[in-house]
Amino acid sequence: MEILVFGAGAVGGYLGARLAKAGHDVTLVSRRSTAEAVKRNGLTIIGKELQITTQPDVVPTLRLAYEAKPQYDLVLVTVKAYDAQAGLYEMVAFCPTPPRVIVLQNGIGIEQLFIDEFGTENVISGSLTTPLSQETANTIVVEKADRGLALAPADPKADITSYISLFTDAGVETAGFKDYQSMKWSKALLNMIGNASSAILNRHPKLIYGYGPTFEIEMNMLKETLAVMKAKNLKVVDLPGTPTTRLSLGVKRLPKSLVKRRLTKIVSSGRGNKMPSFHIDLMSGREQNEVTYHNGAVAENGKSLGVRTPVNLALNDILTKIARKELDFEEYNGRPKKLVATIKEYQDKE
Repeated sequence: MEILVFGAGAVGGYLGARLAKAGHDVTLVSRRSTAEAVKRNGLTIIGKELQITTQPDVVPTLRLAYEAKPQYDLVLVTVKAYDAQAGLYEMVAFCPTPPRVIVLQNGIGIEQLFIDEFGTENVISGSLTTPLSQETANTIVVEKADRGLALAPADPKADITSYISLFTDAGVETAGFKDYQSMKWSKALLNMIGNASSAILNRHPKLIYGYGPTFEIEMNMLKETLAVMKAKNLKVVDLPGTPTTRLSLGVKRLPKSLVKRRLTKIVSSGRGNKMPSFHIDLMSGREQNEVTYHNGAVAENGKSLGVRTPVNLALNDILTKIARKELDFEEYNGRPKKLVATIKEYQDKE
């Protein structure tokens, strides 16, 4: 199968390498430094019991990918959520009638961009739960092997069995779902744990969960998200290797002391000493942040449905302003009481 991976960072590189190792003809579109490193030394994936090196085709622009091969059998879109719109414009310019497109961004709402352009029948939503890190430009580390990939068609009646088999045969545990929105919201729920607050305060999630007032922020953020999901008639589902349903039941029903232990374990074992993604984006100097497609999307959906989401709204507003340099990073750096007070102001307004 001829496969194009548009956005070969950690996720795109990992899936592309797996598919190339399985014998598929893979072309990666990545930043120039990554493309040069892969051309020189191949693309290496390292895990606890895994080490593979492949030599997929790699180019620095989508234009070059389509000049080399005018048509592909499958396109994986793995750019960051905030780059998806620009990426879509590029795709339309070079391939107005693409094959099936698997959209693999973290966050909520990206699929609709591609559905509007290419039609429901051509779009598949994907969520990768395998934690990855990019050690070098051409080396990706699998931090936990007991996770995998979730796929759901934009058209709930579509048969995606062949795509599930494609990734399973390539060594990626893959599960299929009918409702892509339930799948994506469930993944977003996990992504948001200790993410925005950690970036705003510049502290590891373990410290966020170890301090009562900031733990309370996290609990309210998750409760708001679950309330919006309920209003949208979306079910919480378990993705590969993730106890999402147990997490949601715990947040809604269990004593806070017990939930605190469980959530602290998740943020500790899930990331180790690695800081979460929103913090990484912020420290890289990006003016955009995926918080917009997580907490921001929860707040936006809550507003349209009449569900109160002041904590999600506050976290999105504060982090977005810090990223855009509209708010001084030092305003909240290591100041949890300041964050608690600001969020209370948001709560009091609604």
